Amino acid sequence: MIKKYVYGTPFPTDAAVKNIDASEDKLPFFETDNNGVFTYTLSEDDIVYGLGEQIRGINKRGWQYVSWNYDNPNHHEDTRSLYGAHNFIIISGKVTFGAFFDNAGKMEFDIGYTRRSEMKISSEKNDLIVYIITGENEKDIVKQFRQLIGRSYIPPFWAFGYGQSRWGYRNEQDIRAVAEQYKAAGIPLDSIYLDIDYMERYKDFTVDRERFPDLEKLVSDMKEQGIRLVPIIDAGVKIEDGYDVYEEGVRENYFCKNADGEDFVGAVWPGRVHFPDFLQPEARKWFGRKYSALTKLGIEGFWNDMNEPAIFYTEDRLADTCAEIEKLTSGNMGINEYFAFTGMVAGLNGNMGDYDKFYHNVNGQQVKHSDVHNLYGMNMTRSAFEALQEICPDKRTLFFSRASYIGAHRYGGIWQGDNKSWWSHILQSMQQLPALNMAGFLFTGSDTGGFGCDTTEDLMLRWLQYSLFTPLFRNHSADGTRMQELYRFDNVSAAAEMIRIRYCLIPYLYSEFLKAALKDEMMFKPLAFDFPDDDMAKQTEDQLLLGDELMIAPVYKQNARGRYVYLPEEMMLVRMKSWDNYVTQILPKGHHYVDIPLDELVFFIRSKKAIPFCSPAGNTSEIDHESMKLIGYAHSSYELYYDDGYSPDPKDSLEKYTIS
Repeated sequence: MIKKYVYGTPFPTDAAVKNIDASEDKLPFFETDNNGVFTYTLSEDDIVYGLGEQIRGINKRGWQYVSWNYDNPNHHEDTRSLYGAHNFIIISGKVTFGAFFDNAGKMEFDIGYTRRSEMKISSEKNDLIVYIITGENEKDIVKQFRQLIGRSYIPPFWAFGYGQSRWGYRNEQDIRAVAEQYKAAGIPLDSIYLDIDYMERYKDFTVDRERFPDLEKLVSDMKEQGIRLVPIIDAGVKIEDGYDVYEEGVRENYFCKNADGEDFVGAVWPGRVHFPDFLQPEARKWFGRKYSALTKLGIEGFWNDMNEPAIFYTEDRLADTCAEIEKLTSGNMGINEYFAFTGMVAGLNGNMGDYDKFYHNVNGQQVKHSDVHNLYGMNMTRSAFEALQEICPDKRTLFFSRASYIGAHRYGGIWQGDNKSWWSHILQSMQQLPALNMAGFLFTGSDTGGFGCDTTEDLMLRWLQYSLFTPLFRNHSADGTRMQELYRFDNVSAAAEMIRIRYCLIPYLYSEFLKAALKDEMMFKPLAFDFPDDDMAKQTEDQLLLGDELMIAPVYKQNARGRYVYLPEEMMLVRMKSWDNYVTQILPKGHHYVDIPLDELVFFIRSKKAIPFCSPAGNTSEIDHESMKLIGYAHSSYELYYDDGYSPDPKDSLEKYTIS
């Protein structure tokens, strides 16, 4: 059962699609001061799940989280905000229920941080909607919530292939070289991503004709090899006379305004920019139609970035900072002056005060951006999704975004942001997956190998052994870091085998994705969701259930030759050296140490279950569903969901059949 409680005058977020009348009853479970603060007393055994893309473990107890979409590349344990705001939690204990705090502004979730026995949830203003969801168990609560917020985005089938990306592919020759070297190494590949390098001076919907003289031909040539090019689009529009997007936006008042009613000026990659006012329906339509400049060239997928929105600086803050720095550096810089200096420079990027300086036009009313900040990225993706339904009405387009709010899951996926080549970020990504699925985000994954810092061969192999199970499977790295295309490492054959295994698993992964989307369920679950009476399952934070058939337990520590695994029931261990060289072993319920050599993939099939497994392919168009066999327990079967992979509504071509 879902009950809705309205406080003040909430801004309409469009997170929920199901209309529920507001309850006049007293809010259950929480005490509230009717000033935006909600308090819940935690028992010692309570587990708190959710909050989507956040740091720390699957159980969120013991930290303070801030829902504020933030361009933060340093995902440390003391981080409080990342790129998404996903205010849905489930408290699991003596009383089990879900709570969604639907509020577009900043919120704080103190979950046993200040006081271990207390959860305090605070909104800056008492203008929000609280949904309370009760049900049979955690999975039932998730299902009800997902029905409240609408069906998850389903990408085209080719999006489940392996993708190679890098900020730093500077020209057409770089792209062709990547494709050629993957082919020479015998590594399957479905997509190559274009970062900001393809643009003319970082202007959206433009192409640098010197470095990419004929993008349309490049797109066509890549498609002949089964490879799609996927360009990036940023939120900021460069201020430049003669640039049509800038001039149209100014003329039609499609940009966010400052307090004086002038177009707000921030700065990102191109320098000075304006930000489209995505809360205006007409501005959304206008910006979304601009994607046609690239779909006309054959592009079939996009990733939206910098849409928190990121702000490197504003001109007034930059001027004030430079003036203060000049004072500090005019004399002897002692420790106080030095820390003031470094703090001022660091404080330019994403400064909270800058988000108070601009406004949206909502039905003729000025709305301060900071009051609706977390909706910006969602509405940028919505802009593209809705426009492309008109531009390309006969097929699905790949979309995923960096920033998001609950509701954005209907328009596209997300990637888990600008991570680092740190071993801990394998675990962090894995621990985010259940909470993201709870919030509706099914098409997601991490930058495999790590985006920032320099990766290593062993880190890349271990990351591949995790990421090959996630829907979004992309190797992405930052300019200036070590090149990390798989063919550059000594053990190319091991990396290639991991990618081939991914392609053998795609029919299963795509089927489980369709089931999760169409049934409003989770693709990745904590062990405790299926084993609620198992105390050890409740404490297991580095293993996940995938669908109803698999359990994954990746290695995420350097130089580890194996790991301890807890099995909540008897399972079949599958050990793969290659797609056609594997062994299986039945292990009983309990704790086991499992040897996992660097070049082997290990996963587990649940009791009396089996999964489909096909022959490898060079890309998704070559996957042979007729070659599928089952791996798992004897006399088991599997119900496969499959569609044509491109129709806008998968239900129009959906097929279900049993493999036994």
